[in-house]
Amino acid sequence: MQVKVLTVSDGVVHGIREDRSGAALAGRVRDEGWVLAGQAVCADGVDEVAGALRALADGFHGLVVTTGGTGFGPRDLTPEGTRAVIDREAPGLAEAMRLVNPLGRLSRGIAGTIGTTLIVNTPGSSVGCIECLEAVVDVVPHAVRLLVDNADPHPFAG
Repeated sequence: MQVKVLTVSDGVVHGIREDRSGAALAGRVRDEGWVLAGQAVCADGVDEVAGALRALADGFHGLVVTTGGTGFGPRDLTPEGTRAVIDREAPGLAEAMRLVNPLGRLSRGIAGTIGTTLIVNTPGSSVGCIECLEAVVDVVPHAVRLLVDNADPHPFAG
C-alpha cells in the first residue's frame, strides 16, 4: 500500500522545530511493509492544509496520514482543512483513533476520502500519531482497496 505523510506545523515550516512526528510515521509506515510514497510539510491553517491535501491526493491511490493541528490551539485547523477537501467522512476511523489514549478525547482529528485517497488526521505528538495509526492499521488497507474495487472480500468475515 502507498502512503504519504503530511506534517502540519508552523514551527517545522519555519525551521524552528524538528519534524519528529512525521519521521515517526514514516518509520512506522515502513515497519508495516507499506511504501512511503512521499512526505510533505505545510503551515497550519485551513487553506494551507486543504491545498497540501489536494496536491497529495491528486492522482494518488493510497493513504495520506496527517500529523499535527488536531488540538484546541488557535492555529490547530487540520480537521477544518481536511473537511474542506474530502468527499466523504469516515467517522469510525476517527473514533477508533480517539479511543487509544485518554488524551484522544482532546483530538478533533477526522478521517475521510478524496477520490481514491483515504486521509486520516493524527496528533502532532510523535507517540500520539503512532498510537492513532496503529488503532486503524488493520482495516486501512481494506478501506483503501474499496476505494477502487468494491468487490474486495471483507477480511474479517467469518
